[in-house]
Amino acid sequence: MPECLSRKAPSLWYSVLSAAPLSLSLSLSLSLSAGVSSVCRFCSRSVRKMEEFIGKLPAMDLMRSEQMTFVQFIIPVESAHRAVSYLGEVGLVQFRDLNAEKSPFQRTFVNQVKRCAEMSRKLRFFKDQVGKAGIKSPENPVVQPDVVLEEVEIQLVEHEHELTEMNSNSERLRQSYNELLEYKMVLQEAGSFLFSGKNHPVAEERELDETAYSNDYVETASLLEKEMRPGASEQSGLNYVSGIICQTKVLIFERMLFRATRGNMLFNQAPANEGIMDPVTSEMVEKVVFMVYFSGEQARKKIRKICEAFGANCYPVPDDITKQRQMTSEVLSRLSELEATLDAGIRHRNSALSSMSLHLPKWTNLVRREKAVYDTLNMLNFDVTKKCLVGEGWCPIFAKAKIQEVLQRATYDSNSQVGIIFHTMDAVESPPTFFRMNKFTNAYQEIVDAYGVARYQEANPAVYTVVTFPFLFAVMFGDWGHGICLLLGALVLIARESKLSNKKLGSFMEMLFGGRYVLLLMSLFSIYCGLIYNEFFSVPFHIFGRSAYKCRDTTCSDARSAGLIKYRDPYPFGVDPSWRGSRSELPFLNSLKMKMSILLGVTQMNLGIILSYFNARYFESSLDIRYQFVPQMIFLNSLFGYLSLLIVIKWCTGSQADLYHVMIYMFLSPTDDLGENQLFWGQRPLQILLLLLALIAVPWMLFPKPFILKRLHIERFQGRTYGVLGISEMDVEAEPDSARALQHHEDFNFSEVFVHQMIHSIEFVLGAVSNTASYLRLWALSLAHSELSTVFYEKVLLLAWGYDNAIIRLVGLAVFAFATAFILLMMETLSAFLHALRLHWVEFQNKFYHGDGYKFKPFSFALLNDDDE
Repeated sequence: MPECLSRKAPSLWYSVLSAAPLSLSLSLSLSLSAGVSSVCRFCSRSVRKMEEFIGKLPAMDLMRSEQMTFVQFIIPVESAHRAVSYLGEVGLVQFRDLNAEKSPFQRTFVNQVKRCAEMSRKLRFFKDQVGKAGIKSPENPVVQPDVVLEEVEIQLVEHEHELTEMNSNSERLRQSYNELLEYKMVLQEAGSFLFSGKNHPVAEERELDETAYSNDYVETASLLEKEMRPGASEQSGLNYVSGIICQTKVLIFERMLFRATRGNMLFNQAPANEGIMDPVTSEMVEKVVFMVYFSGEQARKKIRKICEAFGANCYPVPDDITKQRQMTSEVLSRLSELEATLDAGIRHRNSALSSMSLHLPKWTNLVRREKAVYDTLNMLNFDVTKKCLVGEGWCPIFAKAKIQEVLQRATYDSNSQVGIIFHTMDAVESPPTFFRMNKFTNAYQEIVDAYGVARYQEANPAVYTVVTFPFLFAVMFGDWGHGICLLLGALVLIARESKLSNKKLGSFMEMLFGGRYVLLLMSLFSIYCGLIYNEFFSVPFHIFGRSAYKCRDTTCSDARSAGLIKYRDPYPFGVDPSWRGSRSELPFLNSLKMKMSILLGVTQMNLGIILSYFNARYFESSLDIRYQFVPQMIFLNSLFGYLSLLIVIKWCTGSQADLYHVMIYMFLSPTDDLGENQLFWGQRPLQILLLLLALIAVPWMLFPKPFILKRLHIERFQGRTYGVLGISEMDVEAEPDSARALQHHEDFNFSEVFVHQMIHSIEFVLGAVSNTASYLRLWALSLAHSELSTVFYEKVLLLAWGYDNAIIRLVGLAVFAFATAFILLMMETLSAFLHALRLHWVEFQNKFYHGDGYKFKPFSFALLNDDDE
C-alpha cells in the first residue's frame, strides 16, 4: 500500500476498494480516460483500445440478452399435437397468437380445451375431497405406466360418479344421524323442563290432553313418527314446542318469539352437551335446546313459522316420563346403527380417495400439459385447403438446431408423410428479452425486472447488481455480529431448499426464501464491512493486532483523545479500536463514511454512464456517444469526479483543507486565492478549466442532437422524393422496411425531439447533484445503525448487567435480544434493503437503462403450475 494512504484511516478506504467489484473499481479509471478522450473529442485510437480491453471481460458477454429470431412453422395436422408437445418439453419457443381477433369459442380446438377444463374441474374436486378427508398425497409417488387422455377421461367420469354417490349417501346418513342426535339432546334437556316439579301447570294440563290420541295410532305408529297431539289446539291451557337451534341465533330467536306472541310465552333454553357436525362444511356447530310455553292455536302457528324461518328443528317430547324413556332408548338404538353405517361408509370412501391420491399427480400433470398444448394449437392458423397449421413465434438462435431435431422426431413418431417446415422470417416488432438464469442469479434478475424488463439487447444491470447490491447494503448495515445472524438464517434456507421449494409458504416466507442467495451475499458483505468498521454488536475488538495509539500518561483515561499518541504502524485492517469511546469518534466516523459514500456514488454513476456508451455503441448510435455520453462524462467528472479526487488527495496528504469551502467558492469566485484550502499546485486554474467544461457540457447535451436529427431527416426525405412518387402497392409489399422507414421519417417532429432532449439534459444536470447527495444515505444509515446498536448495548445490556439481581439481568438480556432481532435484524435490514434498491433503480439504472422491453415467455411444460388450470 502506498505510504500516503497510511496517514489517516487508510485501511478503511483500501478495504472498501478491494471489496468493490471489478466493474466498479475499473469504472472510475475508465471514466477518467473516457473524459480525457472526450475532451480531445476525437482520440479514436484510445477509445478503440478501451473498447477492446473491456470487450474481453467476461461480464461483457453476460450483459446482453440472448439473440432471438422470428420463426415460422408449417405443421401437418397429423403431426401438430405431437410437434407442439415436443416443443413444450424443449421450452424455447414463444408462440405468437395468430387468432387474436377470434373469441375463444371460435377457435379450432375449442372442444378439446373444454374437455381438458372439465377434467381439470374433476381433478380439483378430487383434490379437495382428499384434502377434506385428511389423506396425505405420497411425497414420492410410484412410477406409473403412461396413459392417454381418453383413458384418463373415462376413469375420471367413473370416479366422479362413484364419489358423488358416496358423498350423497354419506350426506343423507349424516343428516339422519344429526336429526336423531338432536332429538336425543332435546329429549334429555326437555325432560328437565317438564319434570322439574310435580305441580308444574304444564304437566297437569298435558295429562288431560292424553285422551286425544287414538289407540289405533299408538299401536301402528312408532315413537319417532308421532307428532304433537292434533287435538291440542281444541283444548284450553298451556301448550309447548320443543326443539333445537344454533347458538348464534338464540337471542334474536327469543326476541322474535316475544314480539310475535306479545310477551305471552315462556322461553326456556339449555346448551346442548354435544356439537353437531354440518354435513356440508364438516364443521362442528354449537346448538341450544329450547322449549317455548304458550297458549292458543294462533300462537302455535306463529311459533312454528318463526322456527322454520330461523332454521330451528322442532321435535315432539311426551310429557309422560315412561314414554320419554322408551323414546330415548329407541333413539339411542337407531343412533348406534347409523354410527356403524357411517363409519363403514367413511372407511370405504377413504379407501377410494387413497387410491385416487396415488394417481392424482400423474393425472393432473397430464391434463395440464394437454390443455396447454391445445391452448397453443389455438394460437396457430388452420389452413383448410392445405390441411396444415401455420404458427409463428420467437426462439433463441442457439436453439434452432435443437428445435429442428425435435420437429423431425415429431414427424417420424406421428408417421406423417409430409415433414414440418421450419424457417426464419423478418419481424417488425422488437424481439423479447431472454436471459439464461440459474437459482443464484434469478433473484437479482427479479430485482432488476421489478423496475422494468430490459429492452432487447440492452445492457443488463443484473450482471453488476449481483455484487453492487449486497455491497451497498453492507455499507449501511456493517456489523459482523449482525452479519453472522443473517448468514445463519440464509444458510438454514439454503440447507432446506429442497424441502421448502415443494411447500406452500406464506407471502413473507415466500419472499424470504426466493431471496435466499441475495441474503447470503448481503450477510457475507455485512461481515466484511463489519470487520472494516470493527463492530460486533457495536463492540470493537482487537482482532488484527494491537491499537496504533496509546495514552501519553495516566491522565488521559477520562479524555482519551487529548492524551493519545501514535506509537506504531496503523491498525492493519479496519478502524482502529482506540477511536471507540473517544471524543473524536463521531466526527471521525462522520467524515470518513460521508466521503466514502461520495466516492462509491460517483464510481457507480460513472459505471452507469459507461454502460450507456456500450448501449449506444451496440445499437450503432454515434449521436448518443458524441452528444450524450461524452458531455455527461465531462459534466459529472468535472464537478463530482473532481470532488472525489480532492477527497483522495486530502486522505493521502492529511491536509486540513475545507472541501465545502473549495467546492462552494469554485462556483462563486473561481479566481480567488485558495489560501489554506489549496491541496496541490495548479489547483485554481484546474478548477476554472473544469468549471468551463461543465458549463460547455450543458449546451453540448441540449442543442446538437435535435438539429442533427432534423438535418438528417431533411436529407433522407429529399433523397427519397423522386422514388416516392413512383412507389406502387407492389413496391410497398416487396420493400416493407423502406415503406416503414419512410413513414417514420415523415412522422418526425422537431419540437417533440427538442423538448425531449431538453428534459433529458435538465434531468441529468439536476440528477447529477441530487443523485450524488442521495448516496449520502450510505453514510446516514450506517451511522444510524451503529449508534442504535450502541444504545441497545450500553443503555440496555450493560445497564442491566450492572445490577446484582439475576432477574434484572435476564430481563435486560431479553430486551436486548428482542431489540436486536426485531429492530436491528428485521427493520434495519428492510430499511437498508429498500435504500439499496433505490440507489440501483434511480441513481444507477437511470443513466443507461430504458427497461421498456418484455420478457421471453416460451411455451414450456416446466413453467406450468396450478394457476394455469
